[in-house]
Amino acid sequence: MDRFFCVLDEKKECDNCGECDICDIHPDEKCTNCGKCIEPDEKYAQILIEKVIMDEK
Repeated sequence: MDRFFCVLDEKKECDNCGECDICDIHPDEKCTNCGKCIEPDEKYAQILIEKVIMDEK
């Protein structure tokens, strides 16, 4: 049987408490993965892809 552990406490088994879904900036709201709580650096840099051009060979 696979056991899943809490992403906030690796020693705790996940009990679906929802604590990992809470927004760090607005604790009364659910996280929307906006990324505003992450300090910018190269590890978390992102790019916006506006168009994908496929080469038809």
